[in-house]
Amino acid sequence: MTIAIGDALPAATFKEKTSDGPVEITTEQLFKGKRVVFFAVPGAFTPTCSLNHLPGYLENRDAILAKGVDDIAVIAVNDWHVMGAWAQSAGGLGKIHFLADFDGSFTKALGLDIDLSGGGLGVRSKRYSMLVEDGVVKSLNIEESPGQATVSGAAAMIEQL
Repeated sequence: MTIAIGDALPAATFKEKTSDGPVEITTEQLFKGKRVVFFAVPGAFTPTCSLNHLPGYLENRDAILAKGVDDIAVIAVNDWHVMGAWAQSAGGLGKIHFLADFDGSFTKALGLDIDLSGGGLGVRSKRYSMLVEDGVVKSLNIEESPGQATVSGAAAMIEQL
């Protein structure tokens, strides 16, 4: 079953690379009492993710935060080393959270996993974005194709805020 608007996010713990090294961050730490823009990509360093989806959120970070959002986070079924390297490469370290769902357990709990084995990626996350308020999904935008980043992109999210 796929998570829906009005549902609470399941509890999870992610790893994130920071300037002080890796840290664990829980869903409670990230979402409790906060309004958070949360988006997922099939994989760090993949073309649509790196050239389209992530840049929109980095370029529009200040505009998103100005709309009453407390934080922005991206998640992928990758390890924290890859997510940290992607954050550094994209110039996003310290600007938004780059969360590693290394085994896909959070993604599967949301019902947003997709098997991309045909493309050599294995089980990954569908591309989506959501607005989460105090741990509850307020908007959810799932892409029909993992190669698209329109309904889940930063411009679409800004319109929803």
